[in-house]
Amino acid sequence: MDAGHRIKEAFLAGAANLYKHKEYVNELNVFPVPDGDTGTNMYMTLKAACDAVGNIESESVENVCKAIASGSLRGARGNSGVIMSQILRGFTNYIKEAKKIDVTLLLAATEKAKETAYKAVIKPKEGTILTVMNALATKAKEMSKSKVSDIEKLEQVVAYGDEMLEKTPDMLPILKEAGVVDSGGQGLMYFAHGALSYLKGEDVELLEGDGDGIKHNINLKIEEDQDIKFGYCTECIINTSSKFKEGATEEIIEYLEGIGDSLVVVGDDEYIKIHVHTNHPGKVFEKGLEYGFLTNLKVDNLKLEHQEKVIKDAEKKAKEFAKGKEGTAQKNLEEIGFVAVSSGEGLTALFKDLGVDKIITGGQTMNPSTEDFINAINEVPAKNVFVFPNNSNIIMAAKQAESIVKDKKVHVINTKNVLQGINSMIYFTDDKDIQKIKDKFNESIANVKTLQITYSIRDTMIEDIKIKENDYITLGDKGLLYTNRDVLKSIVGAYEKIKDDKDSIVTIYYGSDVTEADAMKVKEELESRYKNLEVTVYQGGQPVYYYYISVE
Repeated sequence: MDAGHRIKEAFLAGAANLYKHKEYVNELNVFPVPDGDTGTNMYMTLKAACDAVGNIESESVENVCKAIASGSLRGARGNSGVIMSQILRGFTNYIKEAKKIDVTLLLAATEKAKETAYKAVIKPKEGTILTVMNALATKAKEMSKSKVSDIEKLEQVVAYGDEMLEKTPDMLPILKEAGVVDSGGQGLMYFAHGALSYLKGEDVELLEGDGDGIKHNINLKIEEDQDIKFGYCTECIINTSSKFKEGATEEIIEYLEGIGDSLVVVGDDEYIKIHVHTNHPGKVFEKGLEYGFLTNLKVDNLKLEHQEKVIKDAEKKAKEFAKGKEGTAQKNLEEIGFVAVSSGEGLTALFKDLGVDKIITGGQTMNPSTEDFINAINEVPAKNVFVFPNNSNIIMAAKQAESIVKDKKVHVINTKNVLQGINSMIYFTDDKDIQKIKDKFNESIANVKTLQITYSIRDTMIEDIKIKENDYITLGDKGLLYTNRDVLKSIVGAYEKIKDDKDSIVTIYYGSDVTEADAMKVKEELESRYKNLEVTVYQGGQPVYYYYISVE
């Protein structure tokens, strides 16, 4: 089996293991709110890479590595997903041009993965996925000098990652209070364990590139990489009415290694499937007949397929070039455009009324990917595109898109919730000076205080505040403010912690699970308690969060 195929399947095995445990990773969210989505974000990031790998024509090391890097980069969701994409990018960039793939190379690539991930985070924190990645790299460097077997080296690296993951609560007090390990670090370790199981030759599951399912992988034998020099892709299945004699698979592998490469031999007691690139398909079939009868025979001429692909690719590029030239001539770009992330009909309608050109559906429960941002930015006919992520967990994906788009200037405004995005657009004034516009947006963010009300999904303690399952939780700009069984008490208790004598305008956006009558009760409660406040109510329609409340 060639190295590109091994890398691909090790990656798919890691992705499948994370997929199986993504709900548990979601539950590790520090704040016990129902939008904990680290596991989902990491899985969706890996799935985008799986899709990219599934579409490559040739499983060369370079093609597989490029597909993993570009797929995860564009599919990255949430902070942990973006960091995971950078880990994969650093790792694959290091090995993609290697002549030989071995454990020494993989250990060295782990250090590059760590370096790339750390560069992506402006202010790295210990006790996070980065800490776990650093532990893997540190142990990999140590094991590169060890005399133990290759598999033992990999096992010790992964074991040290597990050990460091268990220590993350000691590095971040908020993790210790919540009684959880870091969710991103846990997701990374599930991925590492899946890949390790494959490399150890264990029966593993692989994530399908075209859906959410997984498929089983039976006893794959790992072969050394070889140059592709054989003209026929040859496949068949050897069948028998009884069990194959012991050692049959090994005998077939030994023979086929002498007449071909790109070798895959899988089987169980009743069949053996063969895939090999060779110049002698007939010899492959003759060898198979020594063990049983043959089905699913297939021979493809690799050289002819390659020529056809070159012609098709050239025709496709010519058409795209012609279309691109025509489109450019007709395009009349505006100076400024806007992209915003929003969920809820009311909030989305408000953004459009305020002049946002393109809405990306998503937010708390489904973080958009880097690819989603790229597509939205490209659809805005403007030279300068301002992007409002409206969620702290989405900013990194937006910034990754900012670095990828080259034909227009992208400006990501660090809006950490939808209220900051709305406030920015409310106070937008057209100006030819882009820096002044950015300064105005940042000023509007600083001048608004926000409250977000949802519910607790488990008992825990955060910042010395005891939280019971199904309590109403009110979050502020810097974290948890108040919790109570009564929603009005939770809101009022939180506002008491942020109120200022200068406060005058309060805007309430109520969610999909709240009636207008309930929202009016919140308005009346605030106006009766605080005579200086003018309170307005709008239907936001957002999921999960009962209320978004802005205070100015």
